[in-house]
Amino acid sequence: METGWWSNYSNIGVHHCTWPGVRCSVAGSVLEIDLSGHGLNGSITPQIGALSKLKSLNLSSNNLRGELPSSLGNLTQLAVLDVSYNEVDSIPFEIEKMENLVALNLTRNLIVDMPSAIGLLTNLTHLIMNSNPLRSIIPPQIWKLKKLRTLHLRNCQLNSSIPPYIGKLKSLVNLHLSSNMLVGPIPSSITNLTNLQSLLLQGNQLNGSIPREIGRLTNLITLALSSNMLVGPIPSSITNLTNLQSLLLQGNQLNGPIPQEIGRLRNLITLALSFNMLVGPIPSSISNVTNLGSLLLQHNQLNGSIPQDIGRLTNLVTLDLSSNKLLGPLPPNLGNLSSLEYLDLYINKINGSIPIEIRNLKRLTNLDLGANNLSGEIPPFLGLLPSLSVLWLDSNLFEGFIPLDIGKLKNLTLLFLSDNKLIGSIPSSLCYLTNLQWLFLDRNLLHGPIPSEIGNMTNLIELHLDSNHISHSIPSSLLHLPNLRYLSMASNLLEGPISHEIESFNPTENGDLFSIWNFDGKIAFEDIIKATEDFDMKYCIGTGGYGSVYRAVLPSGRVPTYDTSFRNEIKFLTEIRHKNIVKLHGFCLHNRCMFLIYEYMENGSLFYALSIDEEAVELDWTKRVNIVKGVAHALSYMHHDWNHPIVHRDISSNNVLLNLEWEAFIADFGTARFLDPDSSNRTVPVGTYGYIAPELAYSLVVTEKCDVYSFGVLALEILMGKHPGELLSTLSSSSSSPSSVQNVTLNEILDPRLPPPRGRKMVGDISFIVMIALACLQAKLKSRPTMKLVSQEFLRIKSPISMPLHEISLIQLKNYEL
Repeated sequence: METGWWSNYSNIGVHHCTWPGVRCSVAGSVLEIDLSGHGLNGSITPQIGALSKLKSLNLSSNNLRGELPSSLGNLTQLAVLDVSYNEVDSIPFEIEKMENLVALNLTRNLIVDMPSAIGLLTNLTHLIMNSNPLRSIIPPQIWKLKKLRTLHLRNCQLNSSIPPYIGKLKSLVNLHLSSNMLVGPIPSSITNLTNLQSLLLQGNQLNGSIPREIGRLTNLITLALSSNMLVGPIPSSITNLTNLQSLLLQGNQLNGPIPQEIGRLRNLITLALSFNMLVGPIPSSISNVTNLGSLLLQHNQLNGSIPQDIGRLTNLVTLDLSSNKLLGPLPPNLGNLSSLEYLDLYINKINGSIPIEIRNLKRLTNLDLGANNLSGEIPPFLGLLPSLSVLWLDSNLFEGFIPLDIGKLKNLTLLFLSDNKLIGSIPSSLCYLTNLQWLFLDRNLLHGPIPSEIGNMTNLIELHLDSNHISHSIPSSLLHLPNLRYLSMASNLLEGPISHEIESFNPTENGDLFSIWNFDGKIAFEDIIKATEDFDMKYCIGTGGYGSVYRAVLPSGRVPTYDTSFRNEIKFLTEIRHKNIVKLHGFCLHNRCMFLIYEYMENGSLFYALSIDEEAVELDWTKRVNIVKGVAHALSYMHHDWNHPIVHRDISSNNVLLNLEWEAFIADFGTARFLDPDSSNRTVPVGTYGYIAPELAYSLVVTEKCDVYSFGVLALEILMGKHPGELLSTLSSSSSSPSSVQNVTLNEILDPRLPPPRGRKMVGDISFIVMIALACLQAKLKSRPTMKLVSQEFLRIKSPISMPLHEISLIQLKNYEL
């Protein structure tokens, strides 16, 4: 009673056996105490040692702290001790006296050292210490516990190799060492643990190959080796593990083919081999694994066709074969996958038409067939998929009209039909898609007017119609789209005046909606002189490399800026129209005066925002992620949406400007140039020190990959809050010394002025950006992704890692391949 643990219980009688959480023997001796989640705080009272008959003590999920009392050693009858989810920081040596202890759970505490006394608990069968900051090797005293069936040391910051002594624990059934910093190979002795049912080693830095004798572990139900640095082929003996339900090998560097006999694993529910370097075809025997719910093979180099019998996998919910080299047509029996909700075949070489059997996939919510060689017409039967939320058909060879039946997809939030050969007008039936948020119809052959019914699409956020043959005037119904943030309509045949009502319409104050036009040409030279009082210095807001920048309010209420630059800037910015590229409203070239008129950027340069603490705090993680994405989309537009690619050559934080909403705009095209396919494109290196691609120092040949490198630097700078110079030096030397980065975790490099990112999605977004950035910084040009690929990946963010920031190492992210 003196502990106060029962102080909130108003009906405490004389007899302690009536207290909540207390169970006694017939003689009145306390046998069990269970006060889990009772809000207990302070330290555990030493008086607990007086309960000599106690067999089970559960104090989990409280606020207890400090050392476990040494008097616990008096509890020689205790079989179960659970103090998980507290703030206990040490274990007394007297624990060795608890000779009958069977289960010890210390999960999520603050224990740094495991005492050798634990090795004397010879009856221990369950030792669970997940999420303690052990920060050391796997404690050697564990190898003495011959009866141990469960060993959980997940997320304990262990940084050694797995010792070969692990093979001595032959009673082990569950071995969980995931989310640590374990290095070196998986010891072959682990295959002596033939009673194992779960082996979880994911989220470490293990290298070498999977032991060939892994097939000896025939009782395994779960094998998780994902997110390591394992190399070599998947051993064929793995197909002996016929009890497996989960095989998780994703996020390594495994090569070679998928074992042909994979079909022997008939109990598999989840097969994840994604983000590796696997080659060869998908084995036809996969169709024998009829219990499969998830088949994840994305981001490999698999070739051949999709197995014809894949329709036998009627329990499949998720099928992701994206980013491979698969070819041939879609097998019709895909339509037999009646449980399928997610089908992703993005970036392959699949050809032919979409088979009519696809209409049977009534549970499908996500269909991604983008970036293939599919042809023919977009079939109307896609409108018969009632659950569809996301439909990607971009970058294919589709012809003909957009089917009217697409308007039946009431749950659709994203429709991506870009980069095809679609003709005809935009069907008014699309306006029935009242839940649609993103509509991409750009880079087709569409013509005719924009349907006035577009005003019904009140959830629309982005509308992309550029590079078509759309004509007539813009319907005023656009005024009824309250959530629209981006409208792209460049390179069309629009005509008619822009009404004053539309011109002044400016949802969310971000100035993006009608940014597709040049300024209307009605600014008189005299207005400029008057607004700046003949360029009086009191209007000067900065000085750049090519001149001064002024701010002034024009009679129309617009606030442009003026920068003395040169013709190169005019050449590009009079043609370029993109949400994330600074808007050029007009210019003047004259013997007496030379200036450019830009849209005003209220928050200045990104460099300024990151270098001033008060400004940097304003740039929260959401804004920073959006800035990276915005720059990526703009560079993709420059590199891939023109007859000749435009290379900026000076991407840096100084040349990214921020508007009032903290949205990013690429500026300063003074050194930009077109790439000429008939020229060597040799040039004098230009740009900002610290952002220039290394190959320019010796080749003097400019390519799009120079901008890609600069983007990688910039993306890291945005997340780190400073230029990543020191990190770049470390990364560039890591090829010869991987240890220099293998212990650097993602949370260590993030801007410390912001609180750590919260939420699974934000952590996933940030880890994905770092993965992209590191790919862009590859020394070899061919190893860097294109900005088009980067831009598309940002629309489909799929982080291969789902774990806390402090568990994600840079070496893991560096080893992923796009």
